[in-house]
Amino acid sequence: MESTLENSGLEVFDLRTDAAFAARMLHVRDIETQMSGLQRLSQVLLERPDTVLQELVKAAVDLCGADSAGISVEKEDGNDEQFYHWIATAGVYSGFLDAMLPKNPSACGLCLERGHAQHFTVSKEFFDILGVEAPLVTDGILLPWRVEGTRGTIFVMAHDRVEAFDQNDARLMAMLADFAAMGYRQQKQQARLIEQERALAAAQMANKLAHEINNPLQGIANIAYLMEGSADEHLKELSHGLSQDVYRLSGLVQKILAVPIQAARL
Repeated sequence: MESTLENSGLEVFDLRTDAAFAARMLHVRDIETQMSGLQRLSQVLLERPDTVLQELVKAAVDLCGADSAGISVEKEDGNDEQFYHWIATAGVYSGFLDAMLPKNPSACGLCLERGHAQHFTVSKEFFDILGVEAPLVTDGILLPWRVEGTRGTIFVMAHDRVEAFDQNDARLMAMLADFAAMGYRQQKQQARLIEQERALAAAQMANKLAHEINNPLQGIANIAYLMEGSADEHLKELSHGLSQDVYRLSGLVQKILAVPIQAARL
């Protein structure tokens, strides 16, 4: 399947039908090194999930002999100008970490639309559209991934070689795409747990504060009650206003105390 991004500086071809890519001679890769790299990624996923995506793109550069690698996700609140967020980068393009790319034209978008591995190149016209300067992409592989409603891509690129990758690299990248999905899910789950712990700590603090406030409020309420019996009309007026304030504060405290601490975990 040919690219549908005419005049954009992007050429994107579906690897399922890219005969020229399939006919490439296979590069000599060290299988032992590749398996060792995948094992390291598995360990990072289990032990340091917050770093796994960055480790993943570094591994992609090493294992595929790439010049650059990256991972993008569709931005949840993105607009047409800032739609794809590069959340991990390595190699020559490492400086583009956190870059925001438009929805169109986009090799990422076409890859997600097709749902399969793509072969792509990027010429100067594309960077002119973006208004940035960057090394051209003379060869690249782009794969989609999806997890928990979030879609993204992982890609490797060469900047001065026209046949840097082959079918074996595409198969390896398919495994790395699975790692990207797992790593992203781990990071999201970890972020949710941290947020839950913060919510629990805030609830505990509010509950403690409510208890600390409750006793003085009772004392103030008693004073206001005694002042209401005074012959001084000014004091009576003050006590009435004070009683109203105490009543509202007491109601707020009781609402806080009525919320179970464990509800913050939900």
